[in-house]
Amino acid sequence: MLAVNYTNLRDNMKTYMDRVTDDYETMIVTRKNNKNIVMLSEETYNNLMENIHVLGNKSNFNWLMESKAQLEKGHFSKQELITVDADE
Repeated sequence: MLAVNYTNLRDNMKTYMDRVTDDYETMIVTRKNNKNIVMLSEETYNNLMENIHVLGNKSNFNWLMESKAQLEKGHFSKQELITVDADE
C-alpha cells in the first residue's frame, strides 16, 4: 500500500496512477484534517464489489462454502475441454 500526500500526487499523477493500475497498488492520499482518500484501480474496485455481493448474500455464501468443502474432500470431477472451430 502506498501513501502519498496530495501535493506529491498532483505533481506526479501519471506515475502514481500507473502504479495503482499496473502494479495493483492501493494508494492512500493524505490530506489536511485527516480527510484522506483511498485510490484503487477500477479492476480492484470491481473485484471488491463482486466479493461483497457474493459474501454479503447468505445463500451465495453458503453455496460457496459448500463448494469449497466438496473440493477439499476431493468431491470433484475433471473434464477434458474441447476446442470448437468457429467456422463449424
